[in-house]
Amino acid sequence: MSRDETSKFLSYVLRHEPQAIGLQLDSEGWADIDALIEGAARSGRALDIETIEDVVASSDKKRFSLSADGCRIRAAQGHSTAQVQLQHVRKQPPERLYHGTASRFLESIEGQGLIAGARHHVHLSRDMETALQVGQRYGSPVILEVDALRMHAQGFMFFQADNGVWLTEAVPAEFLRRA
Repeated sequence: MSRDETSKFLSYVLRHEPQAIGLQLDSEGWADIDALIEGAARSGRALDIETIEDVVASSDKKRFSLSADGCRIRAAQGHSTAQVQLQHVRKQPPERLYHGTASRFLESIEGQGLIAGARHHVHLSRDMETALQVGQRYGSPVILEVDALRMHAQGFMFFQADNGVWLTEAVPAEFLRRA
C-alpha cells in the first residue's frame, strides 16, 4: 500500500470501522499496533510498524497519535464509532474559528447551523487556509466564520484535539457568517 492508501486505511479502521478487521479500540480510541497489523493482514493488507510510524510522522494534518511506549495508535479526532469517547481538554477558543464546506450544503447550514452528523463533534480550523482545504474535498468550497468566543461566553464547550483541530458539539446558525 502507498502512504496515502495506508493513511486512508488507518483513518477508516481507527475512526469508523475497527470491527471491519476485528480490531478493538478502547474508550479513548487507542488500538494495539500488533492487533492492527494482524487485522490488516487478515483483510489482505500488508502493514508493518515502520509503515505505521512513517504515516504518523508524515501526516501533514497529524491525523494519528502513537502512545508514549510506541505500542498503541489512535486517530486524533473524527470518530463515528460509539465505543470511542475521547476525553479532550475543554479550552477557551480564539475569537474566530473557521469551517470549510461545500456550497451545496449552505442552505441546510443556514437553517440548522453546523451539526456533527455521524461524528462526535463539528470540526473547526484556526485559519481560513485549512478550512478552504477541507471545503475543497466536498465540492465548490465555502468558508464559514464561527463567532467562537461569543459561543463560549454563552456556555458552549470547545475542545482541541491532539492535532490542533477545534471541536464543539454544534454551531447554531446565529454564530455563523460567510468569511
